[in-house]
Amino acid sequence: MMRSIICLLLFFSINVKAQVKKSVTDYALGITSKELMEQLYVYSSDYFQGRETGTVGQKRAVDFLRNFYNIASIPPAIGTDNYFQPMELEIKGRKVATENVAAVIKGTDHPNEYIVISSHLDHIGVNSKGEINNGADDDGSGTVSMLQIAQAFKMAADNGQGPKRSIIFLHVTGEEKGLLGSKYYTENPLYPLEDTIANLNVDMIGRVNPKRETNDPNYIYLIGSDKLSQELHNISEAMNDKYTQLELDYTYNDDNDPNRFYYRSDHYNFAKKNIPVIFYFSGTHEDYHRPGDTPDKILYPTLAKRSRLIFYTAWELANRKERIKLN
Repeated sequence: MMRSIICLLLFFSINVKAQVKKSVTDYALGITSKELMEQLYVYSSDYFQGRETGTVGQKRAVDFLRNFYNIASIPPAIGTDNYFQPMELEIKGRKVATENVAAVIKGTDHPNEYIVISSHLDHIGVNSKGEINNGADDDGSGTVSMLQIAQAFKMAADNGQGPKRSIIFLHVTGEEKGLLGSKYYTENPLYPLEDTIANLNVDMIGRVNPKRETNDPNYIYLIGSDKLSQELHNISEAMNDKYTQLELDYTYNDDNDPNRFYYRSDHYNFAKKNIPVIFYFSGTHEDYHRPGDTPDKILYPTLAKRSRLIFYTAWELANRKERIKLN
């Protein structure tokens, strides 16, 4: 009898402890350089053969992502085939079967308002010499960042502090072929675009741009944050000031930027639909689209800090009283 009572008390103490209210920082610190490294060494390994759209390697990548969300008990987005949003793309004159991967954490108070966090799951595959372009930074870094952010939101939800608005975790295909997976999503949305309040897009956030005047990695390029919603820009600045203190570099946000990065990643298809966006980016480097883009060159503590900024910004967007306004 006594043993049963002790077991019962232990059960309740464990469950009460699990429901102790935590701060957003507690969840953000669950995004660790160790887990980012473990996941990225897998995701950018030779097993995935460079993840070119429609290839065996890309199919292995989407299976990896689906398995992650399934094991984490983060449900598939509505309208998907067990996390997959299948499509047929025309690439260089041939039809290619591929898929986006989408998971969702449903909002507690405003479940029909959505924040999309995105990154592209594909890369450029194998070159003419038979060398694998592993794409650790492009965009393995954005992919594993998203997985860790999803895990942090799930931890909060399991502790009774789920986001008030729904969070969609969208891994898009075909970015390297012309932003095709995100274009498909915005033309065939799983959730209404008019109720999508922002897109936070993560593409290459694991290294340092050698063109910067300093080698200090404590920075992130932000692109697009003020183009459709000044309020989104202000929230982003406030979250960084409060929590991460990165240098927010707007060099590539200039309308006259010759690199035209604003038009070169998946956020742009959301921006074209009048959805406020932020594109998180750490710049190109000598291994961009080359076999040298490997996981040993990623700055994992910096990747964790940049990922936490994205998490804090998404948390604020999801939990603030009013949805952000367009300019």
